[in-house]
Amino acid sequence: QVQLVESGGGQVQPGGSLRLSCAASGKFMRVSSMGWYRQAPGKQRELVATIARDGTTNYVDSAKGRFTISSDNAENTIYLQMNSLKPEDTAVYYCFAQAITFLGGSRDAWGQGTQVSVFS
Repeated sequence: QVQLVESGGGQVQPGGSLRLSCAASGKFMRVSSMGWYRQAPGKQRELVATIARDGTTNYVDSAKGRFTISSDNAENTIYLQMNSLKPEDTAVYYCFAQAITFLGGSRDAWGQGTQVSVFS
């Protein structure tokens, strides 16, 4: 099992910043990749950013230059620093992790979601 605990959402004005955190725990050998997805009302869930264990990152175009994903492999924790936030960033942000089990398999996990609201 893999459990994800997210924190750091909230309300902010346009141009403001927020930092999301997500910690993975449970019975697994290691986390191979983690990331953030978001879902706005009436829209499909979309990828925001991912980070692999080797530090390779990937961002949705709308996040490039504004968001930064980072990780602490020793703590199985990732962070999403969001700057220059826009109203269109308003969504529920979900943490995602892919973990390698002790049997060599792969297991996916999702967090419960944290609300990010950007408005004047």
